[in-house]
Amino acid sequence: MHNSLLGILLRFRKEAVAITANIQQMFYNFLVRQDCRDVLRFVWHQDNDMSKDVVDYRMRVHVFGNSPSPAVATYGLRKAAQQVEEQYGVDVRHFIERDFYVDDALKSVATVQQAIHLLKRTQKMLAASNLRLHKIASNRPEVMDAFPVEDRAKDFQDLDLFMDDLPDQRSLGVRWNIMSDYFTFHVPEMERPYTRRGVLSMVNSLFDPLGFLAPVTAQGRLLLREVSAQASDWDTILPEELHEKWIEWRTSLRHLGNIHLPRTYSRIPSSKIQSTELCVISDASVKAIATVAYLKVTSTEGNTELGFVIGKARLAPQPELTIPRLELCAAVTAVEMAEVISEEIDLTLDSISFYTDSKVILGYIHNQSRCFYVYVNNRVQRIRQSTVPAQWHYVPTDQNPADHGSRSVPASKLLSTNWLSGPSFLHHSSVSPSEHDAFKLLEPEKDAEIRPEVKTLSTHITENLLSSKRWERFSTWKSMTNAVANLQHIARCFAHPKENEDCNGWHICRRVPYCNTLEEAEKVIIRHVQREVYAEEFCYIEAKRNLPHSSPLIKLNPSIDNTGVLRIGGRINQSGLELKETHPIILPGNHHVSTLYVTTMRRSSIKGDISQRAPSEITACG
Repeated sequence: MHNSLLGILLRFRKEAVAITANIQQMFYNFLVRQDCRDVLRFVWHQDNDMSKDVVDYRMRVHVFGNSPSPAVATYGLRKAAQQVEEQYGVDVRHFIERDFYVDDALKSVATVQQAIHLLKRTQKMLAASNLRLHKIASNRPEVMDAFPVEDRAKDFQDLDLFMDDLPDQRSLGVRWNIMSDYFTFHVPEMERPYTRRGVLSMVNSLFDPLGFLAPVTAQGRLLLREVSAQASDWDTILPEELHEKWIEWRTSLRHLGNIHLPRTYSRIPSSKIQSTELCVISDASVKAIATVAYLKVTSTEGNTELGFVIGKARLAPQPELTIPRLELCAAVTAVEMAEVISEEIDLTLDSISFYTDSKVILGYIHNQSRCFYVYVNNRVQRIRQSTVPAQWHYVPTDQNPADHGSRSVPASKLLSTNWLSGPSFLHHSSVSPSEHDAFKLLEPEKDAEIRPEVKTLSTHITENLLSSKRWERFSTWKSMTNAVANLQHIARCFAHPKENEDCNGWHICRRVPYCNTLEEAEKVIIRHVQREVYAEEFCYIEAKRNLPHSSPLIKLNPSIDNTGVLRIGGRINQSGLELKETHPIILPGNHHVSTLYVTTMRRSSIKGDISQRAPSEITACG
């Protein structure tokens, strides 16, 4: 039910006129259902008289400190806006639903009139549900002067808004100087014990949701990690070797009072903005991972301004990762940060650019040919899921502002870095410092994150290799039929190993093939040749259609027997002769197989050698 605190602060910085407000006693304005009041019981003296007995009481309204109270109050607030939306406008409902964090409201608008009109209508809309909007504050005195004194923020009730300096106002924990419209920082000088508990308390006292001070807080967290590794108890005095570092860092925090950051991203009015670009820069070191985002605004006159959006620095994970892995984690953080900004800022971003000083990571992101191991692959896929390689650019390390966040900076030196101002090339140029369109992998053979390249060979069998040209390597009919018979024998051995225990695997069988095996081999050869040469005739016959007149077999009246062999047809089957005499097998006359048959048959007839076996039932056609 709650809006993102980060999103509210991002939208609060968009426009020139900023307003804040608060709902008076928000939780007490919403009743608890009758059947739920028993869970809010407490005991106290009757009639608030200490002399009387203690009795049970029940809360009729939601109270501060009860876990469901913020969500219930937020739901009731939005419901109140929905009921009278038609009367007071959609923009008022959007203001209540989008720019309230529980009872605090922050918003920025373009003009003073728009701010006054929006606040007055919001007051009336909430008043319809007995909710009072008060503690109104703005960086423009005209807005404050439009409301009665009792509706202004407490610090402004006795001020001349056009003469006196307006005090600082805390906006959801962020210190905002209304008069100068700047964010400021103040760390009270409190003595904390030199223990693990004292260091943690001091580090967490810096509330910085937008990450302005990320390089400074990163140094404090690094110190906390060091002391945590050496101290087992929270209240044990820390080692002396770290005491000097602790004093130096704590003392440097007083310089944060000199930092004044403009609330708005740009001084260019929204009506004069020509293009808006989000630039996200990342970096990593063995200490920390840092990411920073800037909003680059170009006016219609060609002027460019750069505004700090969000900064983030977190300690590098333990145990330590390699630098490429840390840089890759920083790149993933940059992508996630860009997604949050795009979703929350409510601005039309014309483009989003990413920068890193690691060419190794740029090679990973642009890679299209090699595979990575799981850790790198998952993070590259996360980056490619939301971005394209063309959005990633190289920035030299000496110009990379995220380098200050990854290595930490003392508070006294923060203003002398480009962390808050951004790199110079973004101020003056519309292109990245690197003109490379693509980045190659650096030494992929030596990179432990890249899988080794494995080459495989594949055999592609074309139709020509499976044609009957295979038979041209044989010079006799006998050698051809014996070869096919042996192949059939090996196939049977693989298909039925138990039936052929004497013959295993690929081998040349020394046993003489049986006659029926040779006959099967002859039919395999004949069927293959026929299916290749007379493919069209087979289609007609199997479809039980008459052959075309152009077919060379039209006068033979061919037919297919039960073994799939093409034979001569006709009524001669009534003669009582054998099948091979009445219906001879058909083969093409100019085929190599037919030549082998004729040659073998001729040699047999001349020598009278009956051992040279040749089929006598084949008829050559053509």
